[in-house]
Amino acid sequence: MSTIASNLQAVRAEITSSAALAGRPDDAVHLLAVSKTFPASQLREAYQAGQISFAESYLQEALNKISDTADLPIEWHFIGPVQSNKTRLIAEHFDWVHSVDRLKIAERLSAQRPACFPGLQLCVQVNISGEATKSGVSPCEVSELAHAIVKLPNITLRGLMAVPAPSDEMPVQRAAFQRVRQLYDQLNREGLKLDTLSMGMSHDFRAAIAEGATMVRVGSAIFGNRIYNKG
Repeated sequence: MSTIASNLQAVRAEITSSAALAGRPDDAVHLLAVSKTFPASQLREAYQAGQISFAESYLQEALNKISDTADLPIEWHFIGPVQSNKTRLIAEHFDWVHSVDRLKIAERLSAQRPACFPGLQLCVQVNISGEATKSGVSPCEVSELAHAIVKLPNITLRGLMAVPAPSDEMPVQRAAFQRVRQLYDQLNREGLKLDTLSMGMSHDFRAAIAEGATMVRVGSAIFGNRIYNKG
């Protein structure tokens, strides 16, 4: 078994174990393999080990890999900041976008999604820790943005995404994810039919699962340490 395959097996086992500890079913959490900075050859290894969903942050790098793996039925998720001048390429090449934090971006993705494609699946990114260096809408603005997005054609709002401030302490991690889940629950009480909480990465996905994550975004625990060289 390759290193990537064995890492995937270990991550999946951790996800299953964390879900069980939280009293959740085995299939409650979907794994996204965060493949940014890793070559297409390693995506192929992960695919051969049963991984279908991959997440990318850098558009040009992602487009190169989408082209290089066009023979594989991969589900592509964009998780990086979305710039206005890149919405067309994102709308044309991805299945999901997790990082929408402005109505203007959602409107452009809606308008530029090819009509012959299935609806683009979106998450609103919440800056749950209020970090100046992070993208995301403030918690108090989530409801207004979400209700505006659901009115747009060609896209489907699925839920919320967050990247809390890093912490090594499980109670701190859980508290941040709990705040995201509370926002998600509030939106559903307001009549939005959301089903996705995209939260948790290699260092904190166990805490995220305990607080209701339905998607975890794991990169280094699968592929190893990154060397950043943006494409």
